[in-house]
Amino acid sequence: MSLVLTHTRYRILETVRIPVAVLGGAFFPAASMLFFVVPFAGDDPVGATYATASMVMFAVMTSSLFTYGVGVADDRAQPWGTYVRTLPAGPGAAFAGRILTGLTMMGISLVPVVIIGWLFTAATASPLQLLVALGAVALGALPFTFMGLAIGYWLPTKAALAVAQIIFFPLAFGGGLLSAPGSAPGFVETIAPYLPTRGAVELVWASVGDFPVSATSMAALVAWTAAMAALAAWAYRRDEGERFR
Repeated sequence: MSLVLTHTRYRILETVRIPVAVLGGAFFPAASMLFFVVPFAGDDPVGATYATASMVMFAVMTSSLFTYGVGVADDRAQPWGTYVRTLPAGPGAAFAGRILTGLTMMGISLVPVVIIGWLFTAATASPLQLLVALGAVALGALPFTFMGLAIGYWLPTKAALAVAQIIFFPLAFGGGLLSAPGSAPGFVETIAPYLPTRGAVELVWASVGDFPVSATSMAALVAWTAAMAALAAWAYRRDEGERFR
């Protein structure tokens, strides 16, 4: 555990030394709250609560895809990354430290969204709902965490950045994160239940409001999580094989 915490501390310090890397992850979700949620749904308690929940998942997806995807790819390009894998402690502690660092950065990106929702909208949630929502966010983050890891271990840095950018908006829009529940365009409502973003955000909607989750969305979320985990494991083994053969 001490090795895991050491790697976590190192990675967090490495990240916060470049403030724009921290601010960038929180900017887009916070800006979306200010420009799209506060003016249009801020006075509606139900609408503001669901919209804030959507922006929370928006922040989770942003942090996961770019922190893991681009961060892992960049580390693979550095000699230090190869050296760490040769240490007697093995790659496990470094990998766990990376996960904890990503969760920390994810938490930081959520703070502005929650504060804006609390101060500038009529969004409401009880302490118990917030606690349940935290668990829902953790579950909903899994497919995007594995997706980011798969991108990072599979692709070089420039390609990883491009792929993360390309898949980010379609997943957000297609999953219904940019519209209120039930008010997305028809084609979005058709495809949304089959995307991981919809299942993830439905968990959060249900935790803070009276929203019935869809069995199709939950099944798709489980399937996406399993598929992305398998892809991430394959990409990691592939990278290990190429690096040390």
